Amino acid sequence: MRSTRLLAAAVLAATSLSAVPASAADAPWSVQPADNAFGPDRQNYTYTVAPGEKVDDGLSVVNRGTTALDLAVYAADGFTTDTGQLDLRHQTEKATTVGAWVRPGLTHVKIQPGKSAAVPFTLTVPTDAAPGDHIGGIVTSVEQAGSEQRMGVRIQLRVGGELKPQLTVSEVQVHPPLVGGDATVTYTVHNTGNATVSARQTASLAGPFGQLRASATDVADSPALLPGDKWNATVAVKGVAAVLPLSADVTVTPLLTDAAGSTSQLASVDAGAHARVLPLVLIVVLLLLVAAGLIVRRRTVQRAAAR
Repeated sequence: MRSTRLLAAAVLAATSLSAVPASAADAPWSVQPADNAFGPDRQNYTYTVAPGEKVDDGLSVVNRGTTALDLAVYAADGFTTDTGQLDLRHQTEKATTVGAWVRPGLTHVKIQPGKSAAVPFTLTVPTDAAPGDHIGGIVTSVEQAGSEQRMGVRIQLRVGGELKPQLTVSEVQVHPPLVGGDATVTYTVHNTGNATVSARQTASLAGPFGQLRASATDVADSPALLPGDKWNATVAVKGVAAVLPLSADVTVTPLLTDAAGSTSQLASVDAGAHARVLPLVLIVVLLLLVAAGLIVRRRTVQRAAAR
């Protein structure tokens, strides 16, 4: 099976999406947005457009190696990996949004050592494009030693229309401590809106009637979630009493970042669950009670037989 590595991408976008896993020092070439009417020193492409609008832009590619390069050029949709990092789909995977809307002016580019090349491209947004955030990128790649090395620059596109940032929480489960102490709460955060958001998270566990409550501390925000993305969260809660029932309360607050880099908190979403497993100490107590009952019954039978 052919292996693929995305070596580098432009760093953080306006949504504070973490960079695609990078190992730029290993790559013999670099990529960056062209210095044109959009301005110099851009780290990625960020557009706010209306349905049906067209954008002309470009990519600059520099050969930093000692041999000539023949690079393939293509556009791809973006997606979030299981570790919460943004990646770009392979050329063989069908594009449905940004990857389908971008047309590079060149499908291959040959560059001599120490030289650079400009690759123009056109982004054409369909008239029926859904409002909200769409993520993709433009990729350069080369086959080396049986693997494909890729470098890309992300394209963050916000299509005009009603923006509906929204998160839901589901599959909340409580994993209680064995004898009191540390417990975990797991749940799934789903971006059901049309804007890229991250989630500020809190979780707590409590005994009957909300007593003996213990809250998780220093819970990190989720990674930025693209529309449709899901994130499986695991939160540790320390100092939990070995009681039954044990209930969980989870709250996630969507964080929306605008094009200027300003982040705002939206309405929080709550969810909860109850522990389905008895703490070990209670299991031991129940087993001891059952064992004691069996011993008493046996002795009663033995005494009755001896009479």
